[in-house]
Amino acid sequence: MLKSLILTGCLLSSLITSAFAAQTTYVVGSGGTYRPFEYENSQKQLEGFDIDIIKAIAKAENFDIKLVNTPWEGIFATLNSGDRDIIISGITITDKRKAMVDFSAPYFPAEQSIVVPEASTVDSVAALKGQKVGVVNSSTGDIVVSDTLGKNSTDIKRFDNTPLMLQELAEDGIGAAVGDVGVVKYYIKSHPEKALKLVPDSKFERQYFGIAVAKDNTELLGKINAGLKKIVADGTYAKIYATWFDNNVPTLPAQ
Repeated sequence: MLKSLILTGCLLSSLITSAFAAQTTYVVGSGGTYRPFEYENSQKQLEGFDIDIIKAIAKAENFDIKLVNTPWEGIFATLNSGDRDIIISGITITDKRKAMVDFSAPYFPAEQSIVVPEASTVDSVAALKGQKVGVVNSSTGDIVVSDTLGKNSTDIKRFDNTPLMLQELAEDGIGAAVGDVGVVKYYIKSHPEKALKLVPDSKFERQYFGIAVAKDNTELLGKINAGLKKIVADGTYAKIYATWFDNNVPTLPAQ
């Protein structure tokens, strides 16, 4: 009887431990102002491509998350202070940021792209000469277009953000625009009546978004990378990508 009670107790303890482990919750910070990657809906809940990706990773690795809208300014400091465990907020992986945080494997290829009306013959950055071109002020697109047309060219119209620039393009205020490929793809998908298309150019350097954790948090980083690998392999990533952008699902760098 005593042995039976001890065995039963051990089994119960094991079950409780397993249940506790399965309920590990990580606090996830996200900017909430970068549609379609992360933004607040009418119920003040975060949604977007990044949100769907981290939810899918959490499901694949059997951990829970708590999403917190976190202002971009100071977002990295929340990792080091312990206020956030994970940051996913359209963060481009750079050497400077690698010195502050550790990044997951890339989960989204981010570069600038030209967007023009479907009837346009523009097929490269060089072909923008003679066009009124919209760019986001001080962006990579601004730099490349300025190199081509001249920094002080009156053909360059600078905007504070991509949506404003795309609206101007849709209203024929400019002949072409250059912006973040993800934002542009989402706009084209959401507004088929605008009849716009993307034009890539190798002059735009390809960069990648990564998911950030505090320096040396190898355990959590391992879970995120494992989950990302699983959702790419089982097609979940492709479904999420197609939902927000298009069916041209990118091939991510090998982990």
